[in-house]
Amino acid sequence: IAIALERELHRRGLLCRILDGDNIRSGINNNLGFSETDRVENIRRIAEVSKLFLDSGIITIAAFISPNNDIREMAANIIGKDDFLEIFVSTPLEECEKRDVKGLYAKARKGEIPNFTGISAPFEVPEHPALSLDTSQLTLEESVNRLLKLVLPKVKNIK
Repeated sequence: IAIALERELHRRGLLCRILDGDNIRSGINNNLGFSETDRVENIRRIAEVSKLFLDSGIITIAAFISPNNDIREMAANIIGKDDFLEIFVSTPLEECEKRDVKGLYAKARKGEIPNFTGISAPFEVPEHPALSLDTSQLTLEESVNRLLKLVLPKVKNIK
């Protein structure tokens, strides 16, 4: 969803960037694990980088699992509540496991990955997301269109 959204925003001439586990944990957060303390620090750093991007006029798509409402609130406070749009991809766990191209859920089920959100570490459903997307019910195009309806008015207000 993040990649498709980024492509559509670029197609419309808007500057944006995806931050995700692959580009963040291989660089700025490569010293963090998955303990509760490290998860908080991971999201804090992501929020700080997102705020820097935002201050530079870059739409930032932060595609991360934030396991609890306290962490999400911290990120919203860093970024600024007016600029923070929490999107809950509410796809059922069983569907996520079916789609797992990296095999991470299978490894977590075997105990090979400790503190895996939704398996061996808790996940709190967001209390007040700006948008919920159940991708077991929505197509990619439907999901992106819903995101655009949410994001584009905010972008137009910036210009």
